[in-house]
Amino acid sequence: MQGTGTDTSELAHQLGVTRALVEAWLDKRSVPRPDLLVRVQEVLGVESETGRCSSVSPKRQDEPAETPVAWYHRPGHDDGGREFGNAAAFAFEADLEVLAREATQNSLDERDRSNDRPVRVRYTLHELTGDTLARFLTAIRWHDLHPHYEAAAAQDQKVGRVISAGLREMFERDRLVLLRIDDYNANGLTGDDYEDGRFAAVVRRQLESRKSDVAAGGSYGLGKATLWATSRLGLVLMNSTLSEPHEGHTQRRLIGRLDLPWREVDRRRFAGPAWLGRPDVEADNAEVVRSWWADEETVESLHLTRDGDDPGTSFLIVGAHDVASLAAAGQDQEGDVGDDEDSLERMHQRLVRALGRNFWASMTAGGDRGPLLEASVRTLRNGVEHLEEERVEPQVHQPARSRALQAFLSGTTVDRLTEAGQVALTTVPLKVPARDGLTDTAGEHRAVLLVTEATDADGRINQVTAMRGNRMTVKTSWVPGLPLGTNPFQAVLLAGLAAGDDAPFAAEAEEFLRSSEPPEHNKWGQTDELRMRYSPPAHRRIAVLTSETNKAVHELVAIPKEKRPSGTSKVSKRLKISGKPTGKVRGTVAPPKLDDLEAVIGPSGAWQITAEVKVPPGGELWRMSPVAKLEVRSGPRPVVKWAELVAVSNCELFDGILYFTSGGRRAVFRGVTDVSTHPVRAALTGLVVELQEIKGGVA
Repeated sequence: MQGTGTDTSELAHQLGVTRALVEAWLDKRSVPRPDLLVRVQEVLGVESETGRCSSVSPKRQDEPAETPVAWYHRPGHDDGGREFGNAAAFAFEADLEVLAREATQNSLDERDRSNDRPVRVRYTLHELTGDTLARFLTAIRWHDLHPHYEAAAAQDQKVGRVISAGLREMFERDRLVLLRIDDYNANGLTGDDYEDGRFAAVVRRQLESRKSDVAAGGSYGLGKATLWATSRLGLVLMNSTLSEPHEGHTQRRLIGRLDLPWREVDRRRFAGPAWLGRPDVEADNAEVVRSWWADEETVESLHLTRDGDDPGTSFLIVGAHDVASLAAAGQDQEGDVGDDEDSLERMHQRLVRALGRNFWASMTAGGDRGPLLEASVRTLRNGVEHLEEERVEPQVHQPARSRALQAFLSGTTVDRLTEAGQVALTTVPLKVPARDGLTDTAGEHRAVLLVTEATDADGRINQVTAMRGNRMTVKTSWVPGLPLGTNPFQAVLLAGLAAGDDAPFAAEAEEFLRSSEPPEHNKWGQTDELRMRYSPPAHRRIAVLTSETNKAVHELVAIPKEKRPSGTSKVSKRLKISGKPTGKVRGTVAPPKLDDLEAVIGPSGAWQITAEVKVPPGGELWRMSPVAKLEVRSGPRPVVKWAELVAVSNCELFDGILYFTSGGRRAVFRGVTDVSTHPVRAALTGLVVELQEIKGGVA
């Protein structure tokens, strides 16, 4: 600013705003708020009629008569207690996959059940820079927040360090990433600002679930904390369209919540959380704010405009980041994450994959039963589409599993698998124990087990994916002890209400399994709630369910001896497992060793093998390369290439290399040789398979 000796960078620093915001004022593309204008004049030491900001009147003619929106920061505790962060947020990592799982589960639980339509969830990544960022900071009253952020960032503890990194990202690089989660055909944040209801449970309280539906995925009230955990600035804004009126309104109910650690600003101590809202004139404390019914212009300035009038809520995570994505992007010598564009695209893809992996069943339809959920992801830059909206399709992410569920919903399952594409159905027992001593809650539930052949796009094969009423994947586990030669498959276990309305003791099984899930809802086992509501050994019923499920899978996928591929007995004498040393012994631990081999010659003339490997204990990661050689009468054994390699159990395959750990003492892989590399026909040779260690094979 000419004549004042203060440049835009220095002024921005003194005001606690970005340089882009100051430049926007100077170019008359935006105006400072009246109270901020006074601070500008104080810093510059000029009267209101001088300087380039003088064109802005401190009192706008179109300001509403009612009290303006403001930030309320909870005062520090009188007893001196201090909280340096929201403990609930530490229950989860700031990971986009965790966020997608928890937030989508909450939307699924809040689906409007008065109609048969699915809940529609859309994730929007939005990167703001330059003027767009400046306008957004003005809208959230950044100048009021900045002293609190500086005080929080100065503290040498975890939350303070996260906030400090978020501030550097925004100010030094003039960049802010928003992540918005919209749901439609949901209940919305209904209820009073302070009393019991959905609004208070999400905005005001911790560890309150408010989910009475027995089929709900959440039960701890922790999942909402992932919204704030994913924000480097601890800030989430909300716009809700209500399914039932409150104060005579249903649309554009706005509130903001900020989670910071205890701090001291201008000699005042603050407990932690803060809220953006309209001052509540009826509250005992005149500074307390409540939600307000905003106009369309305000909603747009906060990037919270919703599509249509369908009820639901939009959550805007300010300063979104993804630990896994940032780690993948790598860091330069100064510790800053590079390649922003790729990082933004990775975040987009991680959201898509997480939704496909965890909610494929909720998005699957069959017969006259529609999906429970529709989900999509899009990415914007300064309001312009950067990556087009991508709808998550269950058939793309989980083709075999979604085919199995679709067959169940359509009633097209079979008793045995005899043809490709079929889905076999059986039931397995779960003996539900009595709850709270009520004998009428005990009984035998019949969970539904579906089995179908696996396809290349399914990822890990020979697994059982288990779920209950809301059809979110709870756990996925290997099926142990499968005989060699078992055709690759995928299995789905539908328990509780997911097994169908007519399944015996479905509601009781649903509540029992829900009580057995930890906050992450990623397994069934012993929990405090299960121990309190059921008898202490009740968790053993789940172990029996797992055992019965694996037994049923074996019965469905086992190949009768009379139907096993012909030629096995003819070639068995021509199979050899190399006895040569294939890796260095480390201490007393030898590398993984081929223990059994089964092979047939396929119609194409290729060797088709199933190999079982004995994995040593010790916790080391071994990298081994399977090598196929033809046994000839004279000369060296010709090495043939693999046309296909598949890691079946207790191993992983990357770039033709098998990775083994001691987690499972036995591992299985399959392979098919490349006929084009055979110097002679397989029928005229024997086969030797070796497992050779790659240099540097132990990580």
